[in-house]
Amino acid sequence: MRAGYASFSPAVRLLLVNQFGINLGFYMLVPYLADHLSGRLGLAVWLTGLLLGLRNLSQQGMFPVGGTLCDRYGYKPLIMAGCGLRTVGFALFGVSSSVPALIAASVLTGLAGALFNPAVRAYVAVEAGERKVEAFALFNVFYQAGILAGPLVGVLLVAVDFRLACVAAAVVFAVLTLLQARRLPSRRGTAEGAGRPVLADWKEVLANRPFVAFSAAMFVSYALSYQVYLGLPLELRRAGGGQAAIAVMYTFMALLAVAGQVRLTAFAARRWRPEQAIVRGLAVMGVGFVPVLLAAQFAGRPGDLPYGLGVAPAVATAILLTAAGMLIFPFEMAMISTLGSPELTGTYYGLYNAFSGIGILLGNLASGWAMDVGDARGFPALPWLLLLIAGLVSALAVRRLDRAGRFLAASYPDRVRPETVG
Repeated sequence: MRAGYASFSPAVRLLLVNQFGINLGFYMLVPYLADHLSGRLGLAVWLTGLLLGLRNLSQQGMFPVGGTLCDRYGYKPLIMAGCGLRTVGFALFGVSSSVPALIAASVLTGLAGALFNPAVRAYVAVEAGERKVEAFALFNVFYQAGILAGPLVGVLLVAVDFRLACVAAAVVFAVLTLLQARRLPSRRGTAEGAGRPVLADWKEVLANRPFVAFSAAMFVSYALSYQVYLGLPLELRRAGGGQAAIAVMYTFMALLAVAGQVRLTAFAARRWRPEQAIVRGLAVMGVGFVPVLLAAQFAGRPGDLPYGLGVAPAVATAILLTAAGMLIFPFEMAMISTLGSPELTGTYYGLYNAFSGIGILLGNLASGWAMDVGDARGFPALPWLLLLIAGLVSALAVRRLDRAGRFLAASYPDRVRPETVG
C-alpha cells in the first residue's frame, strides 16, 4: 500500500491524509453527541433527534450546491471552507447550551460536509486521471482508518470532559484548513466562471441518462449498507451484546477495510470490468443478510441463545456488508466521474450524494416499518428478507444496464492497470 500511496501526486496524497483527518475529527465527537445533548444538557429526546437530523439534512440537502460551487470556483476553496465551517460548528458544540446556538452548530457542521465532500471526491477523480479506481481504493483505506481511530480517541477525551473532545475535534479541522491553504495546489473546474444558471448545470446532469440510470440502480445499496448503523445494532442489543458488541463490530469492519481494501480492488480489477465488480458487490450485499434472516426466523429470540451464537449472525452480516462495500466503492466512485462531463465533475458527485442520502432516508423508513410489522406478525425475518431481495434486484438492474450498453456511451480512460494497484 505504501508504494501505491507514494506513486500518486502530492495533491492526491494530501487529500487522502485530509480524509483521514476529516473522519478522525468527526468520529471523535459525533458518536457521543447524542448522549451529551440528552444527558449532560438535559434536552428532550425529540429535540436531540431534531438537532442530529438537522445536521444530516443540511449536509445531504446541500450536496448539489456544494458540488456546483466547486465546479465554478475550484475544489480547494470549497475544501477549505468546509473544514473551516466544521471547526466553528464543533467549537460551538463545546461552548453552547442554548438551543439556538446548538441549532447553528448542527447546521454549520452539516453544511461543512456538503462543501468539502463533493470537492474532495471530484479533486481525487480529476487529479488521479486514469488511476481513479486505485485512488479511491486508497481513499477508502484512509477513510476507514479515520473511522477506526476517531471513536477510540473520542472516548478517552469524553471521559475527561466532553468540551475537551469538542476542542480537539475543532483543532483537527483547523489544522486541516491551514494544511489545505498552504499545501494543496489549486485545481480549477472548467465550468468556473460559467455564465449560465446553476439550474442549467443540474438539468444537464439529470439529462445524462446513463448517470441517472446508474444512480437509480445504486439507490438501494445505501439503504442496505446503512443497516450497520440501524438494523444490526438493534439485533446486537436483542442478542444481549450491548454497546461492547456494537463497538467490536465497528472495529472489525474498519480493520477489514484498512487491511483488505487495496488487495481486494487489485483482485477485482484483474478479473472484472468495473460494472461487473459493482454487480458482484451488490449481490454480496444482498446475500449478506442471510445470516440475520435465518437467525431471526429459525433461532428464536437472539437473547435466548448463548452469547457468542446470539451476536454471530449480526457480526457476520456486518462483515459481508463491509466486504461488499469495499468491492463496490472504488469502481462506483470512478464510474460517477466516467459517466459525467469533466467540467461538471463536482456537480455529478454532489447530486449522486444527494440521491444516496434520499436512499438512506427511505431505506431507514422502510426497514423500520418492516421490523415493526415483522415483530407484530410473527415474521421477524421480514426486514432482512426485503433487504436481501433489494440487494439482488439492485445487482440485476446494474447488470441489465451493462448488458444493454447503457454505460458504453462514456469512454473508460480509467481501466485499471492491475500491476500498479497496491
